[in-house]
Amino acid sequence: MAHTDHRTMRSVLRREIAGTIGLLADEHDFRAMRRYRSFTFDDHPTYLRQVEDVLKNRAAYGGHTTLALFDPEDYAAYCAETGLDPDLPATRTRFTAELATTGPTVPYDGGPLAALVPTLVDAAVRRATWEYATTLLTRLGPCPTCGEDIGRAAFTRASDLVVRILDTAPPGDRHLVCTVMGAPETLVSVLHGDEDTQGTTRLDEAEALEFTSVLALGLATRSPGGLVLRTSAPGTADRVHGWRLRAGTLEPLTAAEVFDAYCTDAESGDLIAPEPGVDYCAPPDLGDLGEGSTAPDHHH
Repeated sequence: MAHTDHRTMRSVLRREIAGTIGLLADEHDFRAMRRYRSFTFDDHPTYLRQVEDVLKNRAAYGGHTTLALFDPEDYAAYCAETGLDPDLPATRTRFTAELATTGPTVPYDGGPLAALVPTLVDAAVRRATWEYATTLLTRLGPCPTCGEDIGRAAFTRASDLVVRILDTAPPGDRHLVCTVMGAPETLVSVLHGDEDTQGTTRLDEAEALEFTSVLALGLATRSPGGLVLRTSAPGTADRVHGWRLRAGTLEPLTAAEVFDAYCTDAESGDLIAPEPGVDYCAPPDLGDLGEGSTAPDHHH
């Protein structure tokens, strides 16, 4: 009887343990790990099937598992920094445990692994973009004229602009894209806002943070770029409008400019047929968009 009770208790405890699996999402990363003798998988498709089996098995017993993106380069750097042997499963486990607390993760929801991988990759790209933009904003330092932190002021201003854009947008689900060119790399950030039945826009916190940081970087460095908003609502045409990012501020695009931007291939410059059921229009008035409206007038 006692033996059965102990076994039952262990089973219960197993269900209480939350786990993280570090996933090698693509073939390139998988091949990089094959250099370690203790990594015994032969091919990537078989590896993904085995991971999915483990996930389903844990879920069947009530276990909660999150997925993190396992980057072999980051792993090698971690081993070099800590002095741990990279060719030990225990080291990979420790690295994965750190990923669970420092990197982006997605919870396994019982569905196909193939459907979760793009979500996980998007989360990792979003995190990397946010870290990159934040690093560049921090490096800008204080304004030589007034002493205010340029990056922090730009982030505050960008936050205000995002709120204004969402508040003045037509009802519906929102899809925003911000592009900042040459700062020193071109950055693209996407923000989705779904409208609930009460008319409130729900934002993903990590997405909003990254989007605001990228916009802030464009404002602070006075880089060229643009911001486009597409609104979708049932029973009505999608509405698309946008702004040009220039000289540290947003300039509204005319309906014709938005139409031209959407109907021109970015790579070749060739014309593309306009999308049916879409209205290209000038944006609502956001009020004063001059630099002085929410931040000191920094010129560098």
